[in-house]
Amino acid sequence: MVSLLISILGIYLFVGLGAFAKWRFKEELHERSLILVSVYILQPFLTFWGLTTRPFDPQVFAAAGWYLAAVGLLFVPMLALAPRLFADKKRRAIFLVGSLVGNTANLGIPLGIALFGEASVPYTTMINIANVFFVNLIGVYLYSSGSFDAKTSVMNVLKMPILWSAVAAIGVNIAGIAIPARVEETLRLGAYASIVIQLLLFGIYLSQVKAEHIYRPLAAAVGTVKFLLLPAVAWGVLAFAPLDTPVKLIILMETMTPLAIANVNFAALFTCRPKEVAALVLLSSLFFLLYFALLWPLIA
Repeated sequence: MVSLLISILGIYLFVGLGAFAKWRFKEELHERSLILVSVYILQPFLTFWGLTTRPFDPQVFAAAGWYLAAVGLLFVPMLALAPRLFADKKRRAIFLVGSLVGNTANLGIPLGIALFGEASVPYTTMINIANVFFVNLIGVYLYSSGSFDAKTSVMNVLKMPILWSAVAAIGVNIAGIAIPARVEETLRLGAYASIVIQLLLFGIYLSQVKAEHIYRPLAAAVGTVKFLLLPAVAWGVLAFAPLDTPVKLIILMETMTPLAIANVNFAALFTCRPKEVAALVLLSSLFFLLYFALLWPLIA
C-alpha cells in the first residue's frame, strides 16, 4: 500500500506544479496553447508509442475488448437517461463521457504496476488505448456537440490526430515492422512529455475551480456511474470472461479509476464547461483515494 500511495502522490506532484504555475504567472500562462500542443502534437506520440512497444497478444486484446463491453453496456441506457436528467446539452455530454472515461493512463498504468507488477503493463496499456478510441470518437463528438452542430462535430472527430496515429500504429504492429531504437527513444520522449503536459493542464484548471463550478446534480450522477454502476457492470460482465483472475482484476481496477484528465482537455477545446469538468475530476480524484483504499482489499 505504501508503494501505491507513493505512485499516486508522484502523479499528483505534477498536478500541483500546474496549479502553482497558474497561480504564479496568472494570465501570462495560456492554458489553451498547452491544450493545442498536447492534443494535436504530443498525444499522437503517446498513442503511437503505446501501440508499437510490443507485438500484439490476443489475450491483451481480449482484456481491452471486455473493458469496452462493460463501458458499452452501460453507455446505451445512459443515452436514453441523459436527456431526462439534464436539459443542457453540455452537461448531458459531460455526464455521458465523463462518467465512463477513467484515468486509465496517468493513474491506471502506474497503479497496475504497484498492485500487479510490470506484468500488468501490456494489459493496462491496451485498455488505455481502448479508452483513447472511445474518448476520441464518441467523446469528442459529444463534447463538440455541446457547442457545434452534428456535421461540425463529426469533422472535429476526424481532425483528431490521435485517431490516425492509432490507425498507423496498429498497421505497423500487425505488419511486424520493427521500430529502430533511436526512433523508439524519440517516441518515448514525446509520450512522457504528453503525460506531463496533461497533468500540468489538470493542475492549471484545478487552480481556477471555485465552489460555484460544482454542479451538484451532475456531480452526483457522474459519481454514481463512475464509482458504483460501472464497476458493478464490469463485475457482472467479467463473470462470463474466459480470462485469468489477475487479468479480470486489472480490468476491474481500470473501471474504478477517477475521471480522466482528457475530459478537461476536450471540454476546454470545445468550450464545454471545462471548469465544471475540472471540478468533477478533482472531486472524483479525492474521493478515489479513500474509495479505492477501502474497497480494493475486499475485492482482491
